[in-house]
This record gives sequence, C-alpha cells and structure tokens, in this order.
Amino acid sequence: MNPLDKKLFRDLWRLRGQVIAIALIVASGVGVLIMSLSSLEALEETANAYYERYRFAQVFAEVKRAPRSLEKKIAELPGVQAVDTRIAQFAVVDIAGFGEPVIAQLVSIPERGQPNLNQLVLRSGRWVTPGRVDEVILGEPFAEAHGFKPGDKFQAVLKGNKRTLTIVGTALSPEFVYSIGPGALMPDDLRFGIFWMGRDALAAAYDLEDSFNGVAVSLLRGVEPKGVIERLDNLLEDYGGVGAYARKDQISNWFLMNELEQLRSMSTIMPTIFLAVAGFLTNMVLARLIAIERTEIGLLKAFGYSNLAVGWHYAKMVMAMTGLGIVIGWGVGYGLGQWSTHIYADQFRFPFLLFRPGPTSFSIAAIVSMAAALIGAAGAVRSSVALSPAESMRPPAPPVFHKGGLMDSALAVLLDQPSRMILRQIIRWPLRAFLTASGIALSVAVLISSLQWLDSIDHMADTHFFQAQHQDIMVGLVEAEQESVVREFANLPGVLSVESQRIVTANFRSGTRLHRGSLNGIEPDARLQPIYDNAGRVVAVPPGGLVLSTKLAEKLAVGPGDTVLVEVLEGRRPTLELPVVSLFETFIGMPAYIDKSAMNRLLLEPRRVEFLDLLVDERQQADLFAELKELPSIAAVMLRRAAVDEFYETLAKTLMVYISFFVAFSCTLAFGVVYNTARIALSERGRELATLRVLGFSRWEISYILLGEVGLTVLFGLPLGCLAGLGLAWLMTTAFESELYRIPMIIEPSTYGVGVLIALLAAVVSGFIVRERLDKLDLISVLKTRE
Repeated sequence: MNPLDKKLFRDLWRLRGQVIAIALIVASGVGVLIMSLSSLEALEETANAYYERYRFAQVFAEVKRAPRSLEKKIAELPGVQAVDTRIAQFAVVDIAGFGEPVIAQLVSIPERGQPNLNQLVLRSGRWVTPGRVDEVILGEPFAEAHGFKPGDKFQAVLKGNKRTLTIVGTALSPEFVYSIGPGALMPDDLRFGIFWMGRDALAAAYDLEDSFNGVAVSLLRGVEPKGVIERLDNLLEDYGGVGAYARKDQISNWFLMNELEQLRSMSTIMPTIFLAVAGFLTNMVLARLIAIERTEIGLLKAFGYSNLAVGWHYAKMVMAMTGLGIVIGWGVGYGLGQWSTHIYADQFRFPFLLFRPGPTSFSIAAIVSMAAALIGAAGAVRSSVALSPAESMRPPAPPVFHKGGLMDSALAVLLDQPSRMILRQIIRWPLRAFLTASGIALSVAVLISSLQWLDSIDHMADTHFFQAQHQDIMVGLVEAEQESVVREFANLPGVLSVESQRIVTANFRSGTRLHRGSLNGIEPDARLQPIYDNAGRVVAVPPGGLVLSTKLAEKLAVGPGDTVLVEVLEGRRPTLELPVVSLFETFIGMPAYIDKSAMNRLLLEPRRVEFLDLLVDERQQADLFAELKELPSIAAVMLRRAAVDEFYETLAKTLMVYISFFVAFSCTLAFGVVYNTARIALSERGRELATLRVLGFSRWEISYILLGEVGLTVLFGLPLGCLAGLGLAWLMTTAFESELYRIPMIIEPSTYGVGVLIALLAAVVSGFIVRERLDKLDLISVLKTRE
C-alpha cells in the first residue's frame, strides 16, 4: 500500500465521527430516492401484471336492458378481441349487529368457470354452484371489514324481496381495486361491497333473463379505444346506453392511476429536494474539512507529490465518505422501499406484489451524490494545491483587523469577552457563517415542507366535509325518480331537512379538449350541500349556465363567458351548449354545477331527483337506518362522519408513510450538518482554544466560545429555514396537483415550531457530543509544533 493510501485510511479513522455524519447526510438523499422510485416502480409493475393476468377490460358500457343476442354484434366490431356481458345491480344489505344500512353492488359471474374478462382471484372458499340461487362470493375487503367467512349468511333486499344469502367464498378483481360506491369519494368497506352471484340467479332476481345491462370489451393490440367506443355507443343507443368509456375513465382504475400519479410527483419532487440539500451540505462540510488539511497538502508537495497525486488523494477521501453514504442509502432505501410498497399494496388490495427494483434508481442516486460531493470538494482541493509548499505549510493569514463597525457598537460593548470573541469570529468569516446558517436553514426547510402535509390534509378535510357540507347522510337512488320522493324521505324518522340533487353522466367539450364527468343539478337555495369555494364563500347557482371548478375550467381552457358543449350520456342524450357563468375552487374532484330545474328542462324531463341530502336528528338515527334497510330503491347511503374517517384512512394514511420517512431523513440532515459544523470548528480552532485554556479560561468558557458560534449560526439559520420551508411547501403542493386532489399549501404556526425545535434538539445533541470531546482536549499535543 502506498503512503498516500495509508494516510487515507488513517485520516478516515481519525475523522470517523465526521465521516459517519457526512455519510448519513448522503444516505438521506440516496435513501429517499431509492425508497420513492422503487416503491413506484413496484406498484406500477404489479398493477400492470394484475390487469394483464386477470384480463382487465379496456372498454366498458352500461345499458338499461339489452338482449344477449347483441353480444355477437359487439364481438364483430373492428378492433374488439373479447366481450363479456353481465348483469350489475345494487341491493340494500342488512348485517346482524351492524346498525347502518349497507349497499352491495351485485355482479353476475358464470356458474361454471371464470368470466371472459375482469376475472376473479378466489381468496377463500369455492365458486358458486349452478342451481343454488342464494350463493354469493364477497369482495375480500368487505368480508374482512365485517369478519365474514365462507358459510356465513346475511340478508339482502333484491328488487323488493328480502332474501338470505350464503357466502361461499371471497375474491378480488382488477375491476375493483378501489370499490367505491355511487357518489362516494373513498372506499368504505364497512358500508359498500362487491358481491358476485351466478348469472342465472341474478337474472331471475331482477327479471333480466337472456338480457344484460353491462358490457366489458378487450381490444386487439394497438387498437385505440376511441373508435370502438363510438361504434359501441351506436350499437347500444336503442337499449338505453349510458355512454361507453375507456379503461382510463373506469372509476377504480382512475382512482388507482391518480394515486400512482401523486406518488410519481412525490417520488420526483421530494428526492430531488433531498439530493440537492444533501449535496449542498456535503459540499459545505467537505470543503471546510479539506481546507483544514492545508498544512498536510504543503508537506505532501514538499516531499515531491504532484498536484494530481495530491488532488486524487483527497478525491479518494471524498469518494470514500460519499461511497459509505451511498451504500447505507442503498440499503436503507431498498428496505424502506419494500416496506412502503407492502403498505401501498395492502391499501390497493393487490393479490400479489412484484418488488424488483431495477438498477436505474440506484445508479442515478450514486452518480448524482458522488458528482455533487466531488464538484464541491474540488474547489477546496484546487485552492490548496495551487499554493507553493512553503506557503501551504504556513497558517493562513488572519483577516485584516478593522477598528469600528459592529464590534464598537453599544451592544458589543455590553458583551463579555467570550461573547465578543464569538461575534468577532462570525464577522471575520461572514461567508462561512452564512453557508453554515444556510445548511441549517435547508434542513429546517425540508422538515417544515414534510410536516406541512399534515396541516394541509386537516385543512382539506375541514373545508370539504365540514365547511362545504352540512348534511348528515346522502342517499343515492337506483334510478332518478319524481320530485315527490323528497316528501317521502322527509317523513322518515328523524329527518329534519331534505334537499335533492340530480346528477347525470356527461362529456364536456371545448374545442379539442374533452372531459368525461358528471353534471350536478342542485337547488338554487341549497343549504346542506351548496357550491362552496375554498376561499370561504358560497357561490350562487345561476338560473342558466354552468358553475365550473377551476381545475375543470383549466382542463377545458375556458373561463366565465365561454361556452362549453355538454353531451349528456343518459335519457334522451341531448347535446347542450351552455355558458360558463362563474368558477369556484375546490380541493377534491372537478365538479360542474347547474340549476336543477334548468337541468330537468334542458333534458326535456319532468322534475326528477337522484340524490338526497338529509339532515338528521342523531337521537333517531337508529330508527332511520332501520327504515332505509327496507327500501329497495336505494343505491347508496353515505354518512358524512364515515366519509371523513375513510378520507383519513386512505389519503392521510398513505401519505403518512412518506411523511414519516421524510421527517426521519430531515432529522438526519439537521443532525449531520450541526455535528459536522461543530466538529470542523473544533478542528479549525483547536490550537486557539487550547491557548485560551493555558491563559486561564475555564472549560466552560472555551466550550461557550466554540458552541456559542455554532449556536448563533443555528439561530441565524432558523428564520431562513422557515422562509425556505414556505417556498419548498409551495413547490411540492403545486407539483402534487391531480384531477382527484389538490393539496392546499397550509402551514400552521405549530409546524414551524416543531421544525425549529427539532433543529434545536439536533444542535443540543451535537453540542453535547462535541463538548465531551472538547473536555478531553490534550493541550500539549494541540500546542506542540508538528514534526
């Protein structure tokens, strides 16, 4: 081993505390990147494999009633590979011991063998038996939520007839990764479930023999869905077709893809921020560390080592420190990536998981981290090797002393001598102090930008579920009914107030831009669920025209005064040309509103309603639930309280996985920069502090001088960190926008406080560690002349 390599190993061992701290900073950035990208890669690969293995359809359509003979014509459409027709209906379920009404979506399956498309993953039990009309297979999430197992029984109202159904198995399906009831925003496995029944049994229960009301289609490779959808709509139009749609608009897949898109945004923004911060902190620390080696560099050059050899020696030191961090980051990122992927896979109910991270994320993290460290250290090495050996072995010239300025101010005069020394040191090296404060600021900023998600989610829930909604229960009907149904619900036990809505599926067009969504007709004087703007105002419903969410208006590139083409996909399927009257901001979804009376008039239909908002006396809720369980016309029952719980269980729970990791990595950054700053300051000023001890300064006083300088730069960095955290939070929430959610940028004062306290705690812990080393300072070895 050549002498420089021996020196390298000795230096790494001597600086092992700083080496580990630098490695932890690098590992934080690398770990975040590996965790984020490996999780996203695994979830996308798993979803694609799940879809392909169980033949998830690419085009879907619903009709009122169509003959099974039409299936052959659908199969003959150009581009169609396979067709599966079925029956799907809603039913009210009465579960013993569960007071609230439960809604089931009944889906037909063949009595023998799997359906052609959207096949089931049987998780327990067996398939339905031909001829046994009361056997069902339950969706596994619903079964687990209620503790059901094969052999259990429950009651359900099928087209007005109460029947006892027997569970023969539990299953999953790629069609219901997210099993979301009509009008709901989140899955609610306690109150909504998917039930599969034999086709003959379901057809007999709903008088749909030799008929179907739903169709799924798979396409030949390379065929675009648009042409098939147009032909399928034409074929189903005479049978009450509600408009065919592609897989991207299928509700479960749409929610899943939005979740993955949000993960992709988080996997891009947060690791980039962490790598940038880690790179800056690593450069700052390594540059000062190498600058301390000025004398050693002069000695090496005096012994004949070239500038290249010396530079390569220090490059290897940087590579060793950074390499250790990369290896730690690889291991931590892989482990956390696997763990977080399992959490998301459980959330999405995938029947299997493919966690096979490729080399790309590992390579990117290593290359970026190593390049950032080498570039940052190159400046310090270059400036040191440029000096002649004689000049290098001299201590650097002290800064020029200037009388006056801040040191002669009234405040400075009041300070004791150690405090004046601290202030003088910072004034002499302002750039170094600023960089140290910036390092602290960046670690605080990352902490604040991670913690602010909790504030944003709470604000989002409060605005959407409490400020914008005042109903207790929302009831959805199987089909739109006459306005008289409002009076019937008003007479139910405990109902204090009822308001109605009409919601129809529609395509919104503006030029070449298209959005498939729904048109919501509400009452002009709605109080239970008005059009609420996130700015805190209720938007009036115009007598004619549309009120669009800003996200939908942005997608269609329209504003107030512009016209939108609305293609209604139900009933007579009219095409309406409606003006945009006003816009409003909402955090969830992309709704469009219109006056309900105007909607019925434009649809050329009598006054009809499909959803009812109920304000309920809590004391009579049990009686109301008992009545709702007996109504066959109900397709959905949504409790606002339950919706809030499910919101936190889905969005908040999955985000908390990443937030927890980011906070932990942020704490590592904060500790790493403070500890390294204090240790390097000790190395730089060891001779000076030892001299002060010899001159009579106590251990407490020299500790105060050293750690006071670090503490003062920490205090300077805290407000900068709060300001930088505000900027990072804005960047992240802006990048996180999707059609499903817009996360508001809300930072509570307590969040700033937590970020500051964590940084201060890191400073205190680092100070204690360095103080212990300072107490063990060997005055003789520090002061003696080096041989």
